[in-house]
Amino acid sequence: MGRVLERRRRRREARRGVRRGVRIGAPDRSLTRFSGLAAVSELVERLDVIGRLDAAIGPIKTRDRGASGGEVLVGMAAAQLAGEDFLVGLDRHRADTAGQALTPVPGLASTTAAGLARRFCDGQWVAVETGLGDVHAAALDALAVVAPERAKVLTASVTIDLDTTDVEVYGRLKRGVAFNHQGQRVGRPHVAAWAETSTVLAADLGSGRDDPRANAAELLNRALAALPAPARGGEVRLRADAGYFAGQLARAALFAGVGFAIGARRIAPLWRLLDSVPADGWTDAIGMTGAQVAVTEYCPDWWPAKTRLLIRRVQLNLDHGQVSGDPRARRRRTLHPDQRALPLAELADADAVYAYSFIVTDLDVSTGDRAVEVEHWYRHRTQIENLFRDSKLGAALRHLPSGYPQVNRAWMWGGLLAATLCGWLHHLTATHRDGQLIGHGIRGGHAMIATLRHRLIAVPARLVHHAGRLTLRLPPGEDLLAHVLARIRALPEPT
Repeated sequence: MGRVLERRRRRREARRGVRRGVRIGAPDRSLTRFSGLAAVSELVERLDVIGRLDAAIGPIKTRDRGASGGEVLVGMAAAQLAGEDFLVGLDRHRADTAGQALTPVPGLASTTAAGLARRFCDGQWVAVETGLGDVHAAALDALAVVAPERAKVLTASVTIDLDTTDVEVYGRLKRGVAFNHQGQRVGRPHVAAWAETSTVLAADLGSGRDDPRANAAELLNRALAALPAPARGGEVRLRADAGYFAGQLARAALFAGVGFAIGARRIAPLWRLLDSVPADGWTDAIGMTGAQVAVTEYCPDWWPAKTRLLIRRVQLNLDHGQVSGDPRARRRRTLHPDQRALPLAELADADAVYAYSFIVTDLDVSTGDRAVEVEHWYRHRTQIENLFRDSKLGAALRHLPSGYPQVNRAWMWGGLLAATLCGWLHHLTATHRDGQLIGHGIRGGHAMIATLRHRLIAVPARLVHHAGRLTLRLPPGEDLLAHVLARIRALPEPT
């Protein structure tokens, strides 16, 4: 036994001696940390993203040399997909010698990108949406070739989500930002998204004081213009939260032939209408425990004549702490006015405590079954929150890195373009199993950018030049890149 232990001790000491003898050799310029950018580059080329953006934007400088407007935006998107948080990350990305052969826009420096972004005029920012619409059309055409049933589903019913998100900044001299109601200095991206594809159609960048209702109708029209023609030919519906409760947006949707469902503020007239709903007028909601839906007549002045009020109530369990004792709590505002200010002890004596939400819509809610279907569809308005989360935590929209509004707007478009590329990467390269779309996420489905970065993009590899071709030598077990590249190369060539 003693000899066995002695042999084990010697083997451990030998291994420790080997580790202590590790030497650091010369840097190998053929190594890259981001081999998966090859897939991003091939997708950009196959959809001709840069060419379509440049055709819409036009020249941003007099001399035809250096980076174009489309290359600036795609270069920022590629850097954010690689995990860079600030403009200086473009320089770190540029220092990856081997990676520059794989990235969509090689050699883009931070100073160059910032200087070119400041050359964009207002019309060219709107033209970005036109170019992006052409990219959507190309992606949808490619999907119709490789997965026609999936393309048919995407165009049969289209949902446009409108929402804003605040991006906090700390630079006292930053322009184009302002304090919001929470006392944070923020810029405010205002985005219209195509919910079914998790892609962006149109976007603006405002300050923390900007009311999204002011230009919501214009943003909707621009989003519709960016939709591919097959998608505009199907049913198009609009979802928006209570921050868009204004007749101007509803009328714009009506004139464009778009059905709408817009959250309504909890104002006194709506509470009075709630009291008129009969006890048997409620229908159980889909997939939400304790929730019920009712419909009542309500058409504010200057709203479309078909407008109705959809009411959802959710029974709350006080024993499970679903209602706070603080009268300032957010959920307290959803309670009936007669219960809102009551302490918890008195609320416990009530027959039932409900949280209420109001939605104004011109969709068909003539029966209880149709009403719960509309409410279930509207409840998934949070899909745009996933897009914001992906753009912030996966890309770098959590920062506005410059003091110049034009540069911050370019950075915003870089983050949104990164999320859009990932959305189309999912639809164009994912596989089908038992009638469901199986993506590249660890749990199946649409992978977030952080997951794609871990499993696809940030995979180290050696780039070998041989016989006029580039070969990537990946670590053992890393086969997702080969799978994705094969599917991208099976897509039709751009026209």
